Amino acid sequence: MRSFLFAAAYWFLSVSYSLMALILSLFPGRKPVKWIIQRYTRRMVQAMRLFAGIKLDVRGRENIPDQPVIFACKHQSWGDGFCIYSQFDDLAFVTGDHLEKYPLMSTLLAKLGAIVVNNCGGIEARKNLASRSADAAKDGRSILIYPEGHLNAPCTYRRYRSGVWHMMNNFNMPVVPVATNLGLFWQETRYRKTPGTAVLEFLPPIAPGLPKDEFLATLRGRIEQRSQELISEATGTPFTPSVLVTD
Repeated sequence: MRSFLFAAAYWFLSVSYSLMALILSLFPGRKPVKWIIQRYTRRMVQAMRLFAGIKLDVRGRENIPDQPVIFACKHQSWGDGFCIYSQFDDLAFVTGDHLEKYPLMSTLLAKLGAIVVNNCGGIEARKNLASRSADAAKDGRSILIYPEGHLNAPCTYRRYRSGVWHMMNNFNMPVVPVATNLGLFWQETRYRKTPGTAVLEFLPPIAPGLPKDEFLATLRGRIEQRSQELISEATGTPFTPSVLVTD
């Protein structure tokens, strides 16, 4: 019943706020669309608590520097974006170009200042990531990126991509790793939800300057280690390292 109630709330909020955002995207500037998306993500986090029984515990805010940063987040759930976006007034987020196939979505993403990249990767994708990230950095906005570029089940991870390293050095912005265990309660895109307290934790920042391989190893180590500790904390089971998925 909880999953059904949340699904109903999810689609009602998504359709309602999407229509409002599309209408507001016709007005000049970013503020109207930004305002409605802020409300949308915060209402979705409330719906998670009220209907799915998933409470959000945000930790580590003291680790966020008083300057624009790059948030590099673990991605276990479709709800990850709602949870982190709801914590800030404005974020530039990196997303795949698959969203642009939906009507008017290109206009909406542009209004939000989203950084849209080719899902196939490669040199052109890196160039596009750099150019669109430059706009966000120039505006003084923090950037949200999922360095694995893919949703993963709890206790698993994929290869961390180097785009976050290039952004860090191009714009001299520290990277704040973000761990989570939300996948225990809302796994990937699955219908069934499990009540409980999900944690979103901001970890100590990584300063620019590290060589690429060292940076990626450090970033992966911090995110995977802490995410697994949060899973162990929530389940009461012994800590186990996450497993690399290669498909």
